[in-house]
Amino acid sequence: MMVDEPRLTRLIEEALSEDIGRGDVTTEAIVPESLQGNARIVLKQEGLVAGLEISGRVFHTADEGVRFLPRVAEGVLLPVGTLIAAVSGSVHSMLKAERVALNILQRMSGIATRTKRFVDAVAGTRAEITDTRKTPPGLRVLDKLAVRLGGGVNHRFRLDEMVLIKENHIAAAGGVSAAVERCLSRLQRRNLNLPVEVEVKALDELEKVLKFEGIHRVMLDNFSVSDLRRAVAIVNGRMELEASGGLTLETVQQVAETGVDYISVGALTHSSPAVDISLELD
Repeated sequence: MMVDEPRLTRLIEEALSEDIGRGDVTTEAIVPESLQGNARIVLKQEGLVAGLEISGRVFHTADEGVRFLPRVAEGVLLPVGTLIAAVSGSVHSMLKAERVALNILQRMSGIATRTKRFVDAVAGTRAEITDTRKTPPGLRVLDKLAVRLGGGVNHRFRLDEMVLIKENHIAAAGGVSAAVERCLSRLQRRNLNLPVEVEVKALDELEKVLKFEGIHRVMLDNFSVSDLRRAVAIVNGRMELEASGGLTLETVQQVAETGVDYISVGALTHSSPAVDISLELD
C-alpha cells in the first residue's frame, strides 16, 4: 500500500483544526508572538520510532517556517532518553502543533513497536505478520504505515481492493460453497481481476473451498495448532494460508511454525499502547 498523499494532507489539516479551534488561547496569553526557540523530541520509554516524517509535516502545516530535523531513522528500536528530533522556529507555532504531532508519533511508534515484536517472534519461519481493517475511523493510513515500519505487511486497505468472503457473507449465502460460487461468477461476468480470500472455520469448509479455482488465499479462523498443521498439509501450497483469531506474542511462534504464510493480528492497530514521547522546549 502506497501512502495516499491527499488523504494524509486532509488528515493533518483536520487534526490541527480539531485541536486548535479558534486559537491557542493559553499560548497567545503567555508567549510573545515574536518569540523564537528550539525544542527537543525525546523518547520517554524504549520504543521503535515511526511517524517522524508525518510529525514533521504537522509542524510544517501549522507554520512553514518551523524547522523539523529528525535525529534517528524510522523503524529502529531505541532506548529511553533518545533524542529523536529537533524542532526550531516560532514558539507559538510549535506549541500549537505539539499535541497533534506527538499524538501521531506516539500512536504510530506504539503500533510499529508491537508489530516488530510479533515479527521477531516468528523469525525463522515463512510466516509474515499482517494487519487488519480494525483501525479507528480516519487513521488507517497512519496505522497501516506504522505496521510496515515495524516490519509487518498490509492486508487490504479498503473493501474495493480485494474480495474477502467472511462468515457473515457465508451465512447470508447459505454456505461457503454458495458464497464462493456467487462471488467468482460475478467477478467473471464483470471481468474483475481481484484477489479472492475466503474465511473458513473448520477443515470441512476448507475442503469445500479447495474445489474451486481462482481462490488466492484462505483465512483459517481460530484453528487449533493441530488443525493448522493439517490445513497446511491438505492445501500443499495450492494457495496462501492465513491464520487469524486471538493471536498473542505468547502463541504466535507456535502458529507460525505450522507453515502458514500469513498471521493477521487485529491487536496491532486496535490495542497497541502508545509509546511515551515528549517535546521539551530549550
